[in-house]
Amino acid sequence: MQLTSTHVEKPPSTDFKPRRSGFRADIQGLRALAVGIVLLYHLWPNRFVGGFIGVDVFFVISGFLITSHLIKSPPKNWRDVTDFWARRIRRLLPASLLVLFVVGVATYLVAPQSIWVDTGRQIFSAALYVVNWDFASSSVDYLAADNAQSPIQHFWSLSVEEQFYFVWPMLIGLAFLVGKKVGRPKQIVGFTVVAVFAASLTFSVWYTIVQPAMAYFITPTRMWEMATGGLVAVFVIYIRPKRLPLSSLIGWVGLAGIVAGTFLIRADMPFPGYIALLPVVSTALVILADSRGRFSVLRLLSLRPVQFLGDISYSVYLWHWPLIVLIPYLSEKLGTTENLGRLDKALIILFSIVVAWASTTWVENRFRKTSVLSTPKRTFGFAVVAMALVSALGLSQMWVSDRIVEQNKDNLEIAMSDPDSCLGAAALLPSAKNNPKCDDTDSLLMEPVAAKNDKSKAYADGCWASEPYTDRPECTYGDGEKQVALVGNSHAGHWLPTLERLAEKNDWTITTFLASNCSISTLPQDLGTPEGVKGCQDYSDWVVDRTTSGGFDAVVTSERQSTPLDGKSWEETEKEAPEGHRDILQSWVDAKLDVVVVRDTPYPGGDDIQVPDCVAKHEDELEECSGTPESWHWMDPLAASAKEIDSKHMSIIYPEDWFCPDGRCEPVIGGVITYFDTAHITATYAKTLAPQFNDRLRKSGLDTFD
Repeated sequence: MQLTSTHVEKPPSTDFKPRRSGFRADIQGLRALAVGIVLLYHLWPNRFVGGFIGVDVFFVISGFLITSHLIKSPPKNWRDVTDFWARRIRRLLPASLLVLFVVGVATYLVAPQSIWVDTGRQIFSAALYVVNWDFASSSVDYLAADNAQSPIQHFWSLSVEEQFYFVWPMLIGLAFLVGKKVGRPKQIVGFTVVAVFAASLTFSVWYTIVQPAMAYFITPTRMWEMATGGLVAVFVIYIRPKRLPLSSLIGWVGLAGIVAGTFLIRADMPFPGYIALLPVVSTALVILADSRGRFSVLRLLSLRPVQFLGDISYSVYLWHWPLIVLIPYLSEKLGTTENLGRLDKALIILFSIVVAWASTTWVENRFRKTSVLSTPKRTFGFAVVAMALVSALGLSQMWVSDRIVEQNKDNLEIAMSDPDSCLGAAALLPSAKNNPKCDDTDSLLMEPVAAKNDKSKAYADGCWASEPYTDRPECTYGDGEKQVALVGNSHAGHWLPTLERLAEKNDWTITTFLASNCSISTLPQDLGTPEGVKGCQDYSDWVVDRTTSGGFDAVVTSERQSTPLDGKSWEETEKEAPEGHRDILQSWVDAKLDVVVVRDTPYPGGDDIQVPDCVAKHEDELEECSGTPESWHWMDPLAASAKEIDSKHMSIIYPEDWFCPDGRCEPVIGGVITYFDTAHITATYAKTLAPQFNDRLRKSGLDTFD
């Protein structure tokens, strides 16, 4: 998001009279275009599929304007650097911190408690302008992929720019000092900008291939985009002739490139990397052209409505996304539909513009010109206090959520210790029919915010092999004589609480072999990077060797096919994936291991249901969060492969009736929320399933579980 002044020193044109001295109307028009396509993308992502490139347009503009200013007035000492930072603070912080404060209050009032923790943490990190690293970390967390949209997710780009503003004046100032000593200040500054551009672009291309999700958010993969604007500034100020040949054509080519990227670049493409060259270079061409002739792109970009939107673009960017995320929650509370219709979207656009105009007029402009913040010392003092207050708001939201979770945890432990309790799956047992305590099993005993963090010990204990799967942790639970290996991806891991309860009773030791997102298969999966694909296969080979080399009596395994096979469609994957599990299952059978395949659980994500969030919104109408076995069905190549193996060492457990009693898949059973996201069982519900699971094991006929 472009966050800087549009003023640069420039000779007046004979074709167009500037609105005020040094003003670049084409840049203001680019701002309007950038925020416009971002807004349209967020409202209609299936139509404006590449509208997120508006952020890249802003990055280039920022790099150009800031570098132009620094080249013309290079920092000579720390006072100059702090003056620069103070101007940025007065320009940017008041409006952004106001939005964060309003979002924090609004989230508490209208959003479900299940998103309070994440939103509070993100408000805290956004107030400190490091939230892009928070989102980068979450982006590579497989379990975070289904989290509800954050009302401040767009702040990641502001954090990137603030980090750029922090480093860039020191870098350019140092380049000038070195250049002055050797008598070549222009050349050293130009070399510095080129070096940053080349290094960051190279890293961006490589890291986008290696870790595409994280690469989208982090500053090192984005610096080259702002450095591109810096290169344009260097060319314009040091090199360019008074009139660039074919400037009008260059401007239109650049504008066409931005528009083309809005419709051709898709969110499933690895980005930024080399694909970002299209919007970045296109924006640079428009700025570089700076044409004012009869056929200039400026005639379009300087239209009054376009200029007005450019004037308020920063505030439009700040306000539009919280409105898109939070209005559905408010609508649901008011008893209307939570889905945004055409009228809702039109009103969001209108309201975003009105609020942005007010914010620009009474917040941005007032703070930028106020005499109260006339010195860097006062400005920094204001920043520290304001950032601390907003950070405290985020922390308080997290604290409230933590208290709810702790209290709920204690209540659940008390209920679970009652032998006559109907908590969770105990409400499904035959004995529950004659138990008066089971008459009100629909009452919610687990808070949604507690459910989102109710995970097996495998997470806290670091039992997961993660991409590129070179680290291969093993965790053990229990100290019994019978050795049981728990093998698979996260859908094996969510059965660990069940097995833990049975381990002490049945004299087991559980050893985990768990991988995030990687199915134990001989066929390659599409895991986004070549390293991930190969690493998952190598990990699968290691697991088979480790579990068949002696020492284990049985294997309990379960998988979710969360990604298609490498280079295959989902339809092809469903047909071919069982082959990838067959040899592995046969290896265990041939090694005389008892093998229990747990068919994958029903999948709420098939109905796009994030269970705790849905329950938080519909506590009085839980049917809104339920589904049918058909709509919650998902393929299971592992179970399909197991059915083809006829062996006394093989058994399959089908858990559907534990989640879909009476033909309806429920979000709450026995007062306990069944899933902590769109697919994974809460640890509490998994614990309450121990009696049913044990009964199925005993009926399997496998020696280990007799």
